Amino acid sequence: MEQKQQWGSRFGYLMVAAGASIGLGNIWKFPYLAYRGGGGVFLVVYLLVVLALAKPMVQMETAIGRHSGLDTVTAFEQINPKWGFIGWIGNLCTIMINFYYVVVGGWVLRYLCQFIFVGDFGGDPSAFFQTFTTDPVAPIVWSMILLVFVSVMMLFGITNSVEKLSKYMMPTLIIMLIICGVYACTISEGAMEGLKYYLLPNFKNFTVKVFADAVTQVLFSVGIGWSLFITLGANVPKKNNLKSDALFISFADTFAAVLAGFVIIPSAFGAGIDVQKGPALVFEVMSGIFLNLPGGRIIGSFFFLALMFAVMSSLFSFFETNIRTCEIKFKMNRKKATIIMAVIIGIANIFVSLGFGPMSDFKIPWLYYGSTEFYGLYDWLDCFSGYVLMPLGCILVCLFVSRVWNWKRYEAELTHDGRDGKLTLWDKVSAYVVIPLFMVIVILNVFGFIK
Repeated sequence: MEQKQQWGSRFGYLMVAAGASIGLGNIWKFPYLAYRGGGGVFLVVYLLVVLALAKPMVQMETAIGRHSGLDTVTAFEQINPKWGFIGWIGNLCTIMINFYYVVVGGWVLRYLCQFIFVGDFGGDPSAFFQTFTTDPVAPIVWSMILLVFVSVMMLFGITNSVEKLSKYMMPTLIIMLIICGVYACTISEGAMEGLKYYLLPNFKNFTVKVFADAVTQVLFSVGIGWSLFITLGANVPKKNNLKSDALFISFADTFAAVLAGFVIIPSAFGAGIDVQKGPALVFEVMSGIFLNLPGGRIIGSFFFLALMFAVMSSLFSFFETNIRTCEIKFKMNRKKATIIMAVIIGIANIFVSLGFGPMSDFKIPWLYYGSTEFYGLYDWLDCFSGYVLMPLGCILVCLFVSRVWNWKRYEAELTHDGRDGKLTLWDKVSAYVVIPLFMVIVILNVFGFIK
């Protein structure tokens, strides 16, 4: 099999990789988890988790991908034919995320257009959000627009048009977040209270649930445990220093997440709005805040444009994981693989979207120690992918690198035979002990064995 086309430049790769990490997880999900988790205490735990597992996991997955230069399944099979199932788990996790990620991305596109072309939400942002997301048709239309755009872009390959687009999208996204963050922290005295809540930890708020949420948020946000960096690593040339690349990606993702918290939590406090809105936080709270402030329509347009960039940059890499597997494992050409994946994801998007409206009473059981919980389709997909498949993927990658590939061969790929240094003791300790321990805690928590 021929190796896939390599990235045109190191900067282009880093922008695509950072774009894959910096997405809805940072700007949409991180702020409401941070608020729910006690603000400052969640932030501290999140940063510690990033330091403990982000860089080692990105390194391991990227090295596996570069070693084969192919898809996530073949990457494992080339080292040991019995271990391809890890790649299949990664593909399953990725497509499940696409089932709901495109839907929420459609919401972002709708809000962006509303800010730019209308500039009004009927006087009640909460009612607008509820009316829109529960409508049986409108959210599906917007998600299909996004799905078609991303699919068309993927026909040209991730190292061509996507790489070129990401070079401009990611720096622009960060600049717009900084502008929104500075603006948010100066809107009122209440904004400073929100900033204190966000930055000053109260460890009385710490629970196992806060820890589990922080861990899974790192997995989702950075993109580890579900083969994303194996896919991206397949195109990385030997000249790249994987250790420094992993450090940059981990830093960029964390910076974007923390920055998003600076935008949203102080804004909500400043406007006197309850920020415990869950998935609706960005849409209900931020639209109401921006439109009630001088120049708010312009700032709101910039904010949702930044969020749209984050959505698209992530989806490019998410789609590539599944498309590449179809190309190589099922011998499909790129056009056929892209169309098939788009159709599958599109059908699932319809059901997930309807789950917020006409199918809101449809619940799926979740086994919980001592009882059975029932979740809607979005919540179930989010829970199973984030709290089961991603932690499982991390455990298996650590086991694979340390016991199957072995440290010597892994180090040779990671450091290009010593050119880029060597493995550290922490690399081994994190893979042997820290990462598996963190993942076991998450899995035990989501099934109710520890609380």
